[in-house]
Amino acid sequence: MSEKTAWRAVDDGLAIAVRVTPRGGRDALAAGTPEHFAARLSAAPVDGAANAGLIALVAKTFGVPKRAVTIIAGDTARLKRLHIAGESTTLAEIASALYGPRA
Repeated sequence: MSEKTAWRAVDDGLAIAVRVTPRGGRDALAAGTPEHFAARLSAAPVDGAANAGLIALVAKTFGVPKRAVTIIAGDTARLKRLHIAGESTTLAEIASALYGPRA
C-alpha cells in the first residue's frame, strides 16, 4: 500500500493537507488527490470566515471539538495544512474512510 500524503499520523493526532474552495456552495470535505483533501466552503475568504468554516467542517467530520483543529500552514492560501488533536489511529481511520476503498 502506498503512503498517502493527504494525511499522516503524528504523536498527538493527525496532520492533513486540504485544498479549499471558498464560496463553493454547501460545506463538504471529501477525497481530493493523493496529496490533499478537497474542501468546499460556503463562506467567502474574507476576515477569516473561510478558515473558521474549514475548522468547523473538519471538526465535525472527524468528530472532535473545534478547539482540536488548528491551521498550521497556509493561513491565506488555498492549500492548507491542519493538525487535528486526538487519537491518531481513530483519526486516520476516518481519513481513510473519506477516500473509500482503494484498488
